[in-house]
Amino acid sequence: MSNYFNNKVVWITGASSGIGEFLAYALSAQGAKLILSSRREKELQRVKQACSIPEQVVVFPLDLSDIPSLQGKTDQAIGYFGRIDIMVHNGGVTQRSLVIETELNAHRQVMELDYFSYVALTKDLLPHFKERKTGHFVVTSSVMGKIGTPMRAAYAAAKHALHGFFDCLRAEVAPDNIKVTVLTPGYIRTNISLYAITKNPYGLGKHSEDISNGLAPEIAARQILKAIRKGSFEPYIGRFGGERIALWLMRLAPGIFFRIAPKLTPK
Repeated sequence: MSNYFNNKVVWITGASSGIGEFLAYALSAQGAKLILSSRREKELQRVKQACSIPEQVVVFPLDLSDIPSLQGKTDQAIGYFGRIDIMVHNGGVTQRSLVIETELNAHRQVMELDYFSYVALTKDLLPHFKERKTGHFVVTSSVMGKIGTPMRAAYAAAKHALHGFFDCLRAEVAPDNIKVTVLTPGYIRTNISLYAITKNPYGLGKHSEDISNGLAPEIAARQILKAIRKGSFEPYIGRFGGERIALWLMRLAPGIFFRIAPKLTPK
């Protein structure tokens, strides 16, 4: 079990902090070869040097918000180690503002980064997986990809879209031995919960949301590696608590959830 990731080539977006950073550490400790992407090259270099086997780590800066710039990037990524075994879609941004005050361009910005960048890279990488008759897409969604609460409409819409797209993809590629795992994290102790797009695409603001009780990212990384090994379809990542209960309510008693949802506004 512990050797599952040894020598596997894993491409991680959003790898300069948070879940992506700690996934890099956990995977490197198990012998994986890593391609780390985000906009912040300096931070990627820091993560690389902190990995257990930095000589098996490639820093590959990408701007996921610039969709045209992603054209052909998968060929470059494949060229580093000759193949890719696992693609971890993890880059993204969150959002906090009411629907009535959120500009359309803010919705577009969230969708470009949190949804369309995933689709673009997936479509480019898919022929490689199909040719090899193997591969695994791992997608960081959110509990907000399954429920809806105030002040998160743009973010929830993008995450809901990921579930629809990757559920369809899973059904299409199953005959080719290609796996799809859509992660649904609850609160994880990362900076993404502290900084968010607000009512306009330039309104990046700091919020007082308390994430101190969120799951430590290194523990989240271990949960994610376990889910990847098992080939899980849609695992919850996080502590047992309100987020997990909300998922159950939404599935089993949606009427109850809809009555309590208006009270779930972030502070």
